[in-house]
Amino acid sequence: MPWFVIYTKSNTEKRVADDLRKRNITVYCPLIREKRKWSDRVKIVENPLFRSYCFVHVSDNERNQVFGVAGVVGYLHWLKKPAIVRDEEIEIIKKLLNDVDHAAIQLQQYSVSDKVRINSGVFMEQEGHVVAHQGKKLVLRLESLGVSISVDTGRTLVDKVGKALLE
Repeated sequence: MPWFVIYTKSNTEKRVADDLRKRNITVYCPLIREKRKWSDRVKIVENPLFRSYCFVHVSDNERNQVFGVAGVVGYLHWLKKPAIVRDEEIEIIKKLLNDVDHAAIQLQQYSVSDKVRINSGVFMEQEGHVVAHQGKKLVLRLESLGVSISVDTGRTLVDKVGKALLE
């Protein structure tokens, strides 16, 4: 049986996962522990690693069972088919969350006009603006050098510095 990705309403991931478990559906909602500070205390809370997503382990003919749970919007699709996540990828996520300090885990999503800094490779310490992105590839405009470069974020360390001003 494959793992499918379901899309949930905002901030309902944990409740959806609990309701699916009550219906004997195998579900995985990776949670990350974060420190939250209020005016009177600091507390560690668990938030979903992937906002608005959970993984369900069901067969093709059981996929419609998830729609009986409040908060489920639908399945994530890739190339007009429900997206499938391999068992190995789920195990990697579980291992990561068990072995790595959660404070060190950050998901970066880039959008056009983000200001970034390159932290490895030939262009280390250079800052630029995201001109385009597709998957792990970013096209950056480096104003200090007057060039645009393509960067593979799987091989090069890139950190978001902020949003660029729209010109």
